[in-house]
Amino acid sequence: MSNTHADTVSYVRDTMLMQQDPPSTSVGVVGWARGNLFSGWFNTILTILSAAFVLWLLAGIVPWVVSPTWNASSLTECREILAGHEGACWGVIHERWNQLLFGFYPQELYWRPVLALGLLLIALGPILFADFVSPKILPFSAVYPFIGAWLLWGGTIWTPVMAALGFVVGYGVFVLAQRFIVPGLAFLAAVLAALVWWLVIMPFALPDLARLIPIGLEAVQSRQFGGFMLSITIGVTAILFSLPIGILLALGRRSDLPLVKWLCVGFIEFIRGVPLITLLFVASTLLNIFLPPGTNFDIILRVMIMVTLFASAYMAEVIRGGLAALPKGQYEGADSLGLDYWQAQRLIIMPQALKISIPGIVSTFIGVFKDTTLVSIISMFDPLGLANAIRADSAWNGIYWELFIFIGAVFFIFCFSMSRYSMYLERKLQTGHR
Repeated sequence: MSNTHADTVSYVRDTMLMQQDPPSTSVGVVGWARGNLFSGWFNTILTILSAAFVLWLLAGIVPWVVSPTWNASSLTECREILAGHEGACWGVIHERWNQLLFGFYPQELYWRPVLALGLLLIALGPILFADFVSPKILPFSAVYPFIGAWLLWGGTIWTPVMAALGFVVGYGVFVLAQRFIVPGLAFLAAVLAALVWWLVIMPFALPDLARLIPIGLEAVQSRQFGGFMLSITIGVTAILFSLPIGILLALGRRSDLPLVKWLCVGFIEFIRGVPLITLLFVASTLLNIFLPPGTNFDIILRVMIMVTLFASAYMAEVIRGGLAALPKGQYEGADSLGLDYWQAQRLIIMPQALKISIPGIVSTFIGVFKDTTLVSIISMFDPLGLANAIRADSAWNGIYWELFIFIGAVFFIFCFSMSRYSMYLERKLQTGHR
């Protein structure tokens, strides 16, 4: 038997060959280039033409960007430095960067908005990156809105304390009322109790508290806000509050109660059918007509409310799309477990709907943040409004591209960061559909 095997098989390898690396021309940068850029004669021609076009663009842009005008104090001085050559006048950014970032905020108080931004990043840590940040910070995240507003506007410390107590009162009324009435009416009672606290008790007690215990910061008027500080303040407020309001509106639009459904439908369709600039004009001019004489309703607060309502209407439709995408079996499964409506929404329905809606939610956030530039039309000095004001200065009259390139770059950093976080969140929550 062995002889037959030896005669029929001339050679049999009895050792395994060592694994070898793939050819260097098929991996790495070279392999990617061969597979994508030079895979054929047509792709090779397109690659060469594209590279030539990019080099032509860089040859015109790079010398303009790399300009030794950083320390120039006027457009005339920039032209003297350039001596007739083309180049950017970056001196306007060097001289007016603080105005572009902080508007007319007092310079000696810059530490307050910087501290507010730093605390904002800390407060968002356990919300955005729960895997890396301890949940022990969540109580601080809950009280940060009051701390941040106090740092920015200053004044007596009792204003944010009393405002926070309004939520405590509302929650206490909700817990107590749940024992006697249905959750919907209990929630309504909680809202009414909070409004009574804010509109009746707080204005009555606040002056006495501020006089008896005078603790506070130097007050800063809203007209001194400007630049990216104003855009971030409005944008972050609208983003934080539009999501929960949008969830409630989406649930209300799908409600079986006719009154709740049509109120939500009417609000959503009305807000989505009106341009944001119209709502801003209403906030800046017409709203005061309907308020009692002598009422001091802060202009930035009015704009925040309108932008938040505008974003909430769009957010409601995005989340409603996520709810509609869920199969009916998810609702039936929640019913089979004996969960009531709110338990089912909190534990089963809403987590899945929000996961499906992540791209739309983040797109709405990015759009809201960019739309904050519209406040320049109602005479508020956002970055674009400040850019026009700087260009009106005789020293910088004629500056155009440099200011708007800087503003666009900062907006791109914020929006690109939100987009990358959206992709990270999608990968983290990707569980597949089986």
